[in-house]
Amino acid sequence: MNTSSTALPGGTWTLGDATVTRFGYGAMQLAGPWVMGPPADRDGALAVLREAVGLGITHIDTSDAYGPRVTNELIREALHPYPESLFIATKVGATRDAQGNWPTARRPEDLRKQVRDNLDSLGVETLDLVNLRMGDAQGTRPGPITEAFETLVDLQREGLIRHLGVSNVTEEQVAEARAIAPIVCVQNMYNLAHRHDDDLVDRLAADGIAYVPYFPLGGFTPLQSETLSRVATRLAATPMSVALAWLLRRSPNILLIPGTSSVAHLRENAAGAGLALSPEDMAELDGIGRP
Repeated sequence: MNTSSTALPGGTWTLGDATVTRFGYGAMQLAGPWVMGPPADRDGALAVLREAVGLGITHIDTSDAYGPRVTNELIREALHPYPESLFIATKVGATRDAQGNWPTARRPEDLRKQVRDNLDSLGVETLDLVNLRMGDAQGTRPGPITEAFETLVDLQREGLIRHLGVSNVTEEQVAEARAIAPIVCVQNMYNLAHRHDDDLVDRLAADGIAYVPYFPLGGFTPLQSETLSRVATRLAATPMSVALAWLLRRSPNILLIPGTSSVAHLRENAAGAGLALSPEDMAELDGIGRP
């Protein structure tokens, strides 16, 4: 497999002891509808993963809760034995029920089981990165993170986890986790239209910690903005390309993990994220998510 990252936009970032491409791939959309069950096109899903690595992407985001187990097992089938350069991030803190909901599961025994499940489905002895997901499906929620995060720290000491991160968290929870052990990333919802973490992005960048926005293109509700459409038209680009390019320009610690179940769309995202934005473009786009 070709793992050259020279053609990918944004260059690289250091996550702990690993260097990853800032343009990565999120595997959530490889599962069935509403992230439940297998994909309609299994061969197509495997092809997307192989194309991601072929393009030079070295950062793949997943979770054993996707499917559940579906995306992890697809990753294993498509890419195992994994290239040495490949960095797979996963997350724990929620499971799935029969109705497709995301009930929280953060007791120590829950987290230990989820880590073991991720190890098994990915076929590895150590997970590169585990993000502790807080809040719920509606967003962040205030509350203590210590007991759950300390459980992951224990698993890290046992050699089952290399690096730790947090997801769907408030600024107070980020600070609480960092007081316990080093983290290499924060994974929160953030895009052109959702700028609530602007200050956090900048503080993390100053401390060398990555910020990984999930739903960089709006998720289940695609980004829509007259300003975004106007800039895209002026640049003869798609609005989604502009949105990805803006994120890469926004801060050097932002790592992209846009998801897709299409090889063509994956290539389009990779090319679009490299779109050149002028200072004037950036200033115009910056006004979208501001009050």
